[in-house]
Amino acid sequence: MNLTANADTASVTGGVTRRQFLQTMAATTAGAAAFTGCRPPQERLMIESRVTLAEDITTGYENWFATTCQQCGAGCGTIVRSIEGRAKKIEGNPDHPLNQGKLCARGQASVQAQYHPDRIQGPLKRSGDRGSGKFESVTWDEALDTLVGQLRSVRQRGRASDVAFVTGPLRAHRAMLVDQFTKSYGAQWLTWNTFGDAPLREATRRVFGQAALPYFDIRNARYLLSFGADFLGPWISQVRHNLDYGIFRQGDYRPGANFRPRQKSTPRGYLVQVDSRFSATAANADEWLWVPPGTEGLVALGVANVLAAQNAGAAPSGAFDAYTPDRVAGDIKTAAGNTPTAVNADKIRQLAGYFGSKRPGLAIGGGSVGAHTNGTDALTAVLGLNVLAGNVGQPGGVLLNPPSAIDGLPASSTPTSLSDWQGFANRLRSGNTQLVLLKDADLVHGAPAALGLTDALQKAPFIISFSSFMDDTTAMADLILPSHLPLEDWGDDIPEPAPGAQIVTVQQPVVRPEHDTRGFGDLLLVAAAELGGPVKDALNWPSFKDMLRDGARSLQNLKRGSVNDSDFERFWLRFLQQGGWWDDSSISRPTFSGGAAGPALQQAVSSFRPADFGGALNKDEKYLVLFPHNTLGLGENAHLPWMQATPDPVTSAVWRTWAELNPKVAAELGVMEGDIISVASSQGKIEVPVFVNPATAPDVVAVPLGQGHRQYGQWAQNRGKNPLDLLAVRADGATGALAYASTRVRISKTGNPRIQLAKYEGQVQPFQIEGEEVAKVTRQA
Repeated sequence: MNLTANADTASVTGGVTRRQFLQTMAATTAGAAAFTGCRPPQERLMIESRVTLAEDITTGYENWFATTCQQCGAGCGTIVRSIEGRAKKIEGNPDHPLNQGKLCARGQASVQAQYHPDRIQGPLKRSGDRGSGKFESVTWDEALDTLVGQLRSVRQRGRASDVAFVTGPLRAHRAMLVDQFTKSYGAQWLTWNTFGDAPLREATRRVFGQAALPYFDIRNARYLLSFGADFLGPWISQVRHNLDYGIFRQGDYRPGANFRPRQKSTPRGYLVQVDSRFSATAANADEWLWVPPGTEGLVALGVANVLAAQNAGAAPSGAFDAYTPDRVAGDIKTAAGNTPTAVNADKIRQLAGYFGSKRPGLAIGGGSVGAHTNGTDALTAVLGLNVLAGNVGQPGGVLLNPPSAIDGLPASSTPTSLSDWQGFANRLRSGNTQLVLLKDADLVHGAPAALGLTDALQKAPFIISFSSFMDDTTAMADLILPSHLPLEDWGDDIPEPAPGAQIVTVQQPVVRPEHDTRGFGDLLLVAAAELGGPVKDALNWPSFKDMLRDGARSLQNLKRGSVNDSDFERFWLRFLQQGGWWDDSSISRPTFSGGAAGPALQQAVSSFRPADFGGALNKDEKYLVLFPHNTLGLGENAHLPWMQATPDPVTSAVWRTWAELNPKVAAELGVMEGDIISVASSQGKIEVPVFVNPATAPDVVAVPLGQGHRQYGQWAQNRGKNPLDLLAVRADGATGALAYASTRVRISKTGNPRIQLAKYEGQVQPFQIEGEEVAKVTRQA
């Protein structure tokens, strides 16, 4: 068949419609290219030659295909081992500059998602009450007629702006596709991410003057000051950060260092974690400095005060004068109440002294620091430390990333503010939203109950989901169009942050579709073609693969990078075989003049306010510290039993929700491990078992996310509790992002029967050495 780029619905020569072409593409993986870096040894090919095997013997012949991991937002490159057309094992792509052959547990679980018994196996329409879970199968022709009919009907009534396309964070060509579809149709595009990075992005724009997230060069740093960023856990790019951290700890063993085993000249890197919870990163740190939630930015401002005094001209004159170490230490002590904290005036001066002298020093911030009402200002102060230390653009410092190698290709979708989500809920309740389209956005489970989105979605006239699993929001849909999973579909990704390089990672189908599903991109292109008009004009590609090939032509025209060939078909083949295109040598990173930093730091100081928790801390209240599960994430991987059974790195607990309490608090409450307590806020209540942790501050209750699904398959349904039900609806003052760390709770003993908490430590109880109430590491830098 010859595809024509400017055809209408009959977009394939010979009268085959785009819809018919979609049907043929659903049953093939034609076009996939094997990874060239994993050929089996020649002697193995001779032993297992398919020519010499009897006809009734399965060959077991394997292929390796390079593709992209989509289990989180990091954008790692992978290679998939396929035997007899079935994916068997996934590893990191050794050629990929981001993860360099490494892969986390989430990426390994892609195979389990592919062959999951609870996958939706074909299009469904609702046959019972909304949310009842009653559906019946329909044909793809009927499903597509309904999709196009709904979109056409709404547009004909002049209500196109009342269509909401709700997705999770999207990047690269998927983001371009949804962006052009919604703009040409006139719909609203909303992106949901409970723990979004909008405050970090805004702080990056303020301090460094660029939109792309920077790369924190951990591997080449000597002194690392981390504020709330659990970079050894599920923060931004877990695989890359762990890879860098391993090199950071090697001292003279680092690549490029002079190896002198008996006389080292380069000491191993030193890590200080300033955080309100004992995370995996805090557990690996040389020093964990507990501070009350919301005061992390104060510590950064105190350090900035000392650095600014030492480096005249590095900051606007007098910008940090108000934040002396003594004042900051006093404010933190007041916020901490009766909880001991190691952050006093001398400690702040010591941090500043080490950060300024043990070069290269690096300050990073994220996670819970950006999750308060002062999140952006706090992160601005943290990132500003790198400017004061003069380590921007330097090895071991902050490296700015170049723009996308493909003009017009968005690195990421624009985050939607909390106020916009509140407006969306209000429009649903008032009947002003006519149609909701969903892709990778489980609002019912992932949004705080206080937003009221679950009840609001009941008012939607029609909901269409593109999910392949019956998550909590898909269960409320009127029509389900199950899309291919990543191992079955075409796509690409632009990792962000990249390690100072331009990277485009390709995703190719490496196995045949397991069920009667379709590619998400192809479904939108079919809808665009049949809607006609400006939507068709904006999305006039015969298939999503053709859209990707156009992007690859843009890369070919650059005539540089890891794939460079004058013939496009050869370029495309090598692009697939390698798993993408990258260039970290022939381009320079963006330069940093420092011009944007001065006003940004002044703004951070002038606008910095204490975090808002709805009033002063009462005697019977605790700070609620929520954290993403190391494998379940925010709950998107809860349907995978491998992820459920992967132990939490601090508690080793599996398969449920728990609440971490300080031993003193547990004793006062009369509870021990496994006892059920009530954790209640003004918004709701959950009942969860206790894990007594000596590294939990007395004023803190720490609860992992990920559980509490009402649907989502046999391994997630009705398992654990959803602590998002407790959240107060507060927002970061600068970006409007959800301030998910701004809630306080009350705890009480329920009297319910104690349970045995499943964990890999068995019944061994954690205890604190030397009787300290809060764990801390005392070795000095």
